[in-house]
Amino acid sequence: MYELEEKTYLYLLFILPILVLVFLYNLYWKRKKQREFGDLDLVKKLSPEKSVFKPILKFVVVLLALASLVFALVNPKIGTKMETVKREGIDIVFAVDVSKSMLAEDVAPSRLEKTKQVVSQIINQLGSDRIGIVAYAGSAFPVLPITTDYSAAKMYLQSMNTGMVSSYGTSLDEAIEMATGYFDKDSKTSKLIIMISDGEDHSEGAESAADEARKAGVKIITIGIGTEKGGPIPLRRNGVVESFQRDNENQVVVTKLNEQTLQTIGKSTKGGYVNGNNTKEVLDYVKHALDNIEKTEFESTQMADFESQFQWFLGIAFALLLLDIFFLERKTAWLQKLNLFNEKE
Repeated sequence: MYELEEKTYLYLLFILPILVLVFLYNLYWKRKKQREFGDLDLVKKLSPEKSVFKPILKFVVVLLALASLVFALVNPKIGTKMETVKREGIDIVFAVDVSKSMLAEDVAPSRLEKTKQVVSQIINQLGSDRIGIVAYAGSAFPVLPITTDYSAAKMYLQSMNTGMVSSYGTSLDEAIEMATGYFDKDSKTSKLIIMISDGEDHSEGAESAADEARKAGVKIITIGIGTEKGGPIPLRRNGVVESFQRDNENQVVVTKLNEQTLQTIGKSTKGGYVNGNNTKEVLDYVKHALDNIEKTEFESTQMADFESQFQWFLGIAFALLLLDIFFLERKTAWLQKLNLFNEKE
């Protein structure tokens, strides 16, 4: 088994064909100038020790050295052994509010960006827990199924925006129902939903959905993003604020944090609520909550112990570059006697 640690550096290999084209053009240009100078046979007689093959050989050696350096940067890794790894943790689903109200900037840089920061920091302090992500506005949308791939989770998290769910409004009940559906009903693993929202709810079934989640053995921790004073919802075009969201009476809409709804949901599932405007407070609260949730051994898998192999490619590169230094462009005496490349007159 093998893996490439820094695949991005493979793009540097595209430089090699460019160098080949430059080298071929240089050979063509030299030959053209030699013809302009005089008869080619006469030019060869003026420099009888100059090899035609050696410059090509030196160039090939340099190309191989550069290719080896690129692979050293990529750092191929080879799996040397297999071992059984047992993981203990819980299943966590992040339900992230992506409704238009999350664009409000009463929390810097915006409610949605603050949400991404908070969730990312929570993921950073997790151990062996499995996580999933649900986005919701007027309806819920599955973003990432339950996984242990935290890197993928962060990638999907950063790509979330208010345009990924077409329906308007905020339906906390649908978010809870979809997040609850992520869990395996027959699994004994502890289940937790971490819901991040400004608390605005345009549905009437949030408490009922939370009660159903509790019956299914799911706890919900709610995190409120926003302020009681609230703020307008900016409408941007090409990154520039053109106007603000207005209601049917052409009044600027001011969206405010509704903590009461979020507190009710958290309390009804024996989870809890925390204001999300202070990231450290959120992390401390979630960590304390996770420490008090029973962990379950939910996976036993085979993991390869990979070892870096970059040093081999680095050694090959330096050896080739050192070899290139000793390659002279004049003909080699014993090779000249063999006349392998038809250089002997």
